[in-house]
Amino acid sequence: MQEWLSKHIKGDRGLWVTILFFTLASLPAVYSTSTNLVYVVGKGTTIGYLVKHLVFVVGGYVILYLVHKRPYAQFRVWAKLLLPIVVLLLLITLLKGTTIEGANASRWISIWGVSFQPSALALVVLMAYVASYLAKSYGKKLTFKETFLPLWVPVGLITGLIMISNLSTAVLILTSVVILAFLGKFPMKHILSAMLIAIAFMGVFFLFVKAFPEVMPNRVDTWMSRIESFTASEDEKEGYQIERSKMAIAKGIGLGQGPGKSTMKNFLPQSSSDFIFAIITEEWGTVGAIFIMLLYILLLVRIVAISLKAPTLYGQLLALGLGIP
Repeated sequence: MQEWLSKHIKGDRGLWVTILFFTLASLPAVYSTSTNLVYVVGKGTTIGYLVKHLVFVVGGYVILYLVHKRPYAQFRVWAKLLLPIVVLLLLITLLKGTTIEGANASRWISIWGVSFQPSALALVVLMAYVASYLAKSYGKKLTFKETFLPLWVPVGLITGLIMISNLSTAVLILTSVVILAFLGKFPMKHILSAMLIAIAFMGVFFLFVKAFPEVMPNRVDTWMSRIESFTASEDEKEGYQIERSKMAIAKGIGLGQGPGKSTMKNFLPQSSSDFIFAIITEEWGTVGAIFIMLLYILLLVRIVAISLKAPTLYGQLLALGLGIP
């Protein structure tokens, strides 16, 4: 077994081990929180959700294995080829966003019965493309006008399409691009110019959707509620899920309630997704919460180490670009 792994599994072994620990930690968490979907929502079975998760895990490892066998220099070509495809998928998603378990999910699309978020693919493709452009233009004295079409137009187009249905992901992608450009020693004045244009565009966009809320009623309501919650006083800002996630974390201080013994998962509508960390803390205690946080720190350390070991500037920027988000 060890000989087979040494022969077929290449790259940073610390990263592989970190991914494996994330996988192992996800299994009891998914199995436990699935009871909320089964007994509260009234859909599926706990074993069914666990099997579904395992299918996705196996599929993810297959993709991970196949991609890691390819020379990373090929990603420059793939990024350019996939960029227009990603834009097309984002446009289709805006027009034909699907629903998941009865909830509005305009950021998802279903192809051949498989639902996924094109924004996730867009993130990977865009960061690979930006890393390629930064490596190619490194050290060159370019004007902002010369960088506008090949760099900032693709970035703006993709983040703009994502922003309509998923503001937080769009901000995450744009922030990651700015950080990568800074790390790639891109001219600071060009970065600031792009940020000013992005802020101006977002301001105009918010004014438009505020003036015409019927254009995107669901998303406008979501944005406004989050902004109001962020700017509210401490006594007013606690939302239903945030309040109960804090209760779950408080109940888990120390040794926790024990595996599968969370009670707050039945009161958190998103306990199996957005707020799963709170349930992990409730069940596995402070030790479990710290373990998950240490895994993320280890992941960041391995990403930086891989970047430093890369023999080319593109390899360094690619590792950072895919690891920063």
